[in-house]
Amino acid sequence: MVTDAPFLPPDPADLVRPRQPLWQRIDRYLLPLFTLFAIGYLLIPIAVMIVFSFNKPEGKFNYAWNEFSLEGWLHPFDWPGLPEAVVTSLVIAVLATIFATILGTLIALALTRYRFRGRGTLNGLIFLPMATPEIVMGASLLTLFVATALPPLAGGVPLLYPTGFQTILIAHIMFNISFVVVTVKARVQGFDRRLEEAAMDLGADELTTFWKVTFPLILPGIVAAALLAFSLSIDDFVITNFVSGTTNTFPIWVYSIQRNALPVQINVVGSMVFLGAVGLVLISSLRSGGIPRLR
Repeated sequence: MVTDAPFLPPDPADLVRPRQPLWQRIDRYLLPLFTLFAIGYLLIPIAVMIVFSFNKPEGKFNYAWNEFSLEGWLHPFDWPGLPEAVVTSLVIAVLATIFATILGTLIALALTRYRFRGRGTLNGLIFLPMATPEIVMGASLLTLFVATALPPLAGGVPLLYPTGFQTILIAHIMFNISFVVVTVKARVQGFDRRLEEAAMDLGADELTTFWKVTFPLILPGIVAAALLAFSLSIDDFVITNFVSGTTNTFPIWVYSIQRNALPVQINVVGSMVFLGAVGLVLISSLRSGGIPRLR
């Protein structure tokens, strides 16, 4: 049906969008503002640590700002006992990260891929080290190590008498495994199994499929778990204090010296560890495509 009615353009008043109420406009920016505020609140202690690493205190305690100086960064380990403590913490953190990542990844794959008797119970037990208070865990591990230390054999050669380094390493591997399992498991659960099936249909065996298909796809989760384990290990004080014996890690050294001095080198080493961790996270994110690159 054709009509001779002329075409009338729409009224501009009808094209104007109605003005949103004030509360709706505020609600649009409320969550981003709250997120920025929360992140800023968390970063305040880190910012203070970095700023005071450039301080030149008047006495032994780096509590009050005196003047800007690069002396701490030029001599970051110029304090008795500090280099040994930092090296011990780094070695333990690296070894604990390697062992915990390997064991935790295998456990996560087993819990996700296979069904077996006790799987549900094992899933629940994985969370126990994460939920147990650290002071209880440290006291329990101390009791375990003391109770299982065997007396020396004939001739004075000890069969199994763990030193502080060994007990710290065992404890760190133990509580890091749970965090690795949870992190890797979240990555494996979102993995498309059809990619593995396609690779095996094309002639790849199980081992080749794992290294060529499965491992590259779950690698970001493994790297994230390893970084988390390293941070937890190098930072731990409560459990380490129970099982360290006479071995000094960096957190224990800081606790023991803070009654007599608080040198600026503590802030410098802490800033180095923080900046190194941030750098590793950025590199990992760039390699996995998590952060868009500037063109």
